[in-house]
Parts: sequence; C-alpha cells; structure tokens
Amino acid sequence: MRTIQIKQRPLLTHPDQFQDVPEFIAHILARRGVDSIQQLDLKLKYLLKPTLKGLDTAIALIDQAIDQQQQIIIVGDYDADGATSTALMCLALKEMGARVDYIVPDRFKYGYGLTPAIADLAHQQCQPELLITVDNGISSHAGVEQAQQLGMKVIITDHHLTTKSAPDAEAVVNPNQLNCPFPSKALAGVGVAFYLLAHLSSLRQAHHKPSCKITQYLDLVALGTYADVASLDYNNRILVDAGLKRIQQQQCRAGILALLDIAKRDPSTLKAQDLGFVLGPRINAAGRMDSMNIGIECLLASDLETAYPIAEQLNRLNLERRQVETEMKQQALGYLEDIQLQHENIPPALVMFAENWHQGVIGIVAGRLKEQFHRPSIVFAPDTDGEHIKGSARSIEGIHIRDTIEQVAEQHPHLVSHFGGHAAAAGLTLKKSHFEEFKNVFTACIAQMDETLLQAVLWTDGSLPAQAIDLETVDWIERLGPWGQKFPLPQFEGRFEVLDYRWLKDIHLKLKLGLGEYGSVDAIAFNAAQKFDFDPMKKHVNLVYELDRNEFNGSVNLQLRILHLDQT
Repeated sequence: MRTIQIKQRPLLTHPDQFQDVPEFIAHILARRGVDSIQQLDLKLKYLLKPTLKGLDTAIALIDQAIDQQQQIIIVGDYDADGATSTALMCLALKEMGARVDYIVPDRFKYGYGLTPAIADLAHQQCQPELLITVDNGISSHAGVEQAQQLGMKVIITDHHLTTKSAPDAEAVVNPNQLNCPFPSKALAGVGVAFYLLAHLSSLRQAHHKPSCKITQYLDLVALGTYADVASLDYNNRILVDAGLKRIQQQQCRAGILALLDIAKRDPSTLKAQDLGFVLGPRINAAGRMDSMNIGIECLLASDLETAYPIAEQLNRLNLERRQVETEMKQQALGYLEDIQLQHENIPPALVMFAENWHQGVIGIVAGRLKEQFHRPSIVFAPDTDGEHIKGSARSIEGIHIRDTIEQVAEQHPHLVSHFGGHAAAAGLTLKKSHFEEFKNVFTACIAQMDETLLQAVLWTDGSLPAQAIDLETVDWIERLGPWGQKFPLPQFEGRFEVLDYRWLKDIHLKLKLGLGEYGSVDAIAFNAAQKFDFDPMKKHVNLVYELDRNEFNGSVNLQLRILHLDQT
C-alpha cells in the first residue's frame, strides 16, 4: 500500500465572515477561498460580463453570415466538451436562422483540431463560407491558413492554454489567449461557445432578428464543463448549477434523459458529480471507440424516440471502452511488475507504450496509473501511419504536464512532433523510434523537480464533531454545491471505535462505528481488500471519509464513504 500524507486544507479566507452557518461549514467555505456570502448565490445574473477578446468581431461575422444565409460549419472536438460545444452551436445557430453543419475529426485518422486535412474535408462536405471551431483551434495555424485559402472566413473559439500568438483567423475567442481581459480563465470550450451565443442572441434580439433563449441549453454547458474537469470557480459554478437544475427538472435535451434512463439514474436526484461519472463517460465513449458524431447526434436529438437508440449505442460503446481499459491497465501493471517496481522506488514518471494498445483509452489508463502511483503518467498507443505513436498524459498536483512536455520539445526539437493541453492533462505525438529517448528525457525532467511533489497528499477539512455526523450536515453540503475541480467535496478525518464489521462479496468492507453518546454510524470502504490492511482484532480505525446519504428499501440513513483507512 502506498503511503499517503494526510493534511488539512489551509484556510484561504476568514471563516468568521460566515455568521449564519455552523462553524465547520464556515471553515469548509474558507478552505475553498469563498470570500463573501454572495459567492454562495449562484443566480445567472451574477455571471461575468462578456469581456472576451475578439468576441465582438466574432459576433459581427456570425450575425452577417446568418443574415446572408452563408453556409456555416462547426469544427468540433472528440470529447464531451467538444460534443456539447458542437451541439450547442448547431442548435442555437439554427434557431437564429443559420444554415449550419458540423464536422468532428476522426481521432484515429486525423488527430486533434483544425488541421489542413480537416479544412479540406469541411470544404468537400458543404463548401462553407464561415468556419467556427469549438474547443480547439488555438494552435491551428496551418489549418486556419488552409481554410482561408479555400475561401472560408475562420472564427476560433477555444479555451486551451497557449504561450504563442494565436492563428491569423478573422476572430479568436479564448479566455486563455494572450491579452484577453476576461477575469475567469477556467471556462470550458462549451462555456466559451455559450458566451459567444448569448451575446450574439442579445444583439439579434435588439435588432429584431430571429434569436434564441440561450438559457435553455445550460444543460449542455453544465455537462461539457464538468466532464472536461474545468475548475469550478464562481462563474463555472453558476453555469453548472443552472444546467444541473434544468436536468433535475427534466428541462433538458432528450439525449441526456435517455442516457440517464439507461444508466438507471433518477434525474431529480442527480448531483454535479454524476455529470462527470455517469453522463460524461458515455458521451466520451463515442470519440474513444468510434465516432463522436454518435455523441453529438444523441445531444441533437429532438425527442426520446430518436435519442434512445443512440443512447443505447453510446452505452454499449462505454461498456466496450471499460473492457479495453481494464485489459490495458492489467497489462501496464504487468510491465511495472516485470521491472520489479516497488512502491518505495517508483520512478519519477510512468511512461509506457505497447503495440496493441487502443488510442481511444490511453488517457483513461494514464489517469488510473497517476491515481494509483501518484506519478505523472504518459501512455502511448500506435498511430495509424505505423511510424508515429500518440500519447495521453495525466499529471499530479504541482506538476504542469503541458509545460513539461513543451520544455522537452524545446530542448530536444526532434523528439515531439505535436503537443497541447492543460496543467493536468495533455496529448502528444512522437516517432515510435524516439519513444525510449523521450521516456528518459521526460523522466529526467520530472526527477529535477521538488521531490515533495511526488508524495501523495490526502487533503481533508479536519475532524467533524460527533454531533455533526448526521443527515442535516449532508443537507448543508448538498445545498452548498456544486462540488468539483478546485471546489472539492468536503472530506473529513477522524478516529472511531469499531463496533462491528463484515465483508461484502469478499472485497468491500462494511463497518459499524461508535459515536459515543451520539450512537453509531455505518461506514463502507469499496474495494477495501485491494486498498487497505484491516485488522479486525484492533478496536479503532483512523479514517478519511465523505458523508453519504444511503437510500435503501425506502429508508434514508447516513453512511460514511471511506477514502482512507489505517489502524496505527
């Protein structure tokens, strides 16, 4: 079992400013940097004003294209953010009277973004006069140039990081481009598309032209934002909360309702986390295993009858994805055993490649390895040309994976053909013959960093008073959501007396814990047999846990969901 350091989150603001909440709730808020009661009010009127660089130019171009009935094409991306962005653009622009089509690169054939080949395909598909990218394009200099040579005007909407100047498109809208004054840099691709369309709709409404009520599409914005693991700053929390409420009230796309029905989830009890763990993987499975067109068509479907068979197809692809992922992870762990990897002697980075690995699943496997070993991980699979390999990278807190890859690319220009991404996740392409050299150089780069970054830390909100371990606290936590990236769900630490225990299916551990004068509480550790050493002879356990509402046979009880267990 790997060693984990347990630390309390530092206070980022003053808890004493939150007067009308229990003290432990005030501390939870202060540990997440909430600096006013108003930041708990998630009304849409508090959204940041649309000060995005390039926005006005982009809107004028689209407005003109709609009025002149020019053909518009949306170039999307093959993940959930790209799918929701594409669906959002198509639906809203059609409602405003546009002639609009879309295209998404086949990840296995064309790779990522607006490449010259995608510009050619777009031209062949519908001879568009205006091309709009969503969730990609900020590094697509050659693709923009090719599109323009084919007679298209180009608008880039993206959110990915860049340290370089933007392509020479007619308009570029990206909060992370150089000199963009928009205060939040955390917008997902679908968030950028939402801002553009909301501003466009307002402009058209003011001029008595066909417009649309953009808030009806907030379900797509919430899904794309959460599934892309965007930081939940105040602005994104407003967007996610509004979209989540629409789904809970079933005022959402038919495809979302179909996917929830197939997953046997009640929309009315949906949590923000379900956007990332229930809906996101099923949409993503289309781009990973087949074509993202399937995911987009599910979101575009106008009724359940149309949506349901597509949602069933997405569910099958997700089951297939999980099977492939499990096999690849087992193989990866086998390789690590072959090099006699000890938990005390894990290399600074895990970089792996196998000829039979599936390009659509490498990102998930990299993420699993990162979680299990607390190391930056890059997993490669063969590209279709036989000469190159494509890698997906996932990183730990404190190590900016995209910038580290860029450092390797700058110091050793022959090693990396293409790369892009974020602090926590990135993609890259290199020649198969350069794999070993890249692995050594990248690992050496990580080895030079502060070694304390490689120590896994489990952050908690401290201990919870025994009298607060109840369903009322769960209500408080649910009211203060949505929880997610950079606004994490509260988790607590504590030492408990073990009153009883039993194993479920030989792998899950169910405990009954004493709360002194406040009675007892049930707790569960899923897959505990693989994760924790539990000694039933010891009468106490130290836990890190989340509070959970356990509904069974019509009754609702509190349950602790165990994240970490030791008995020292």
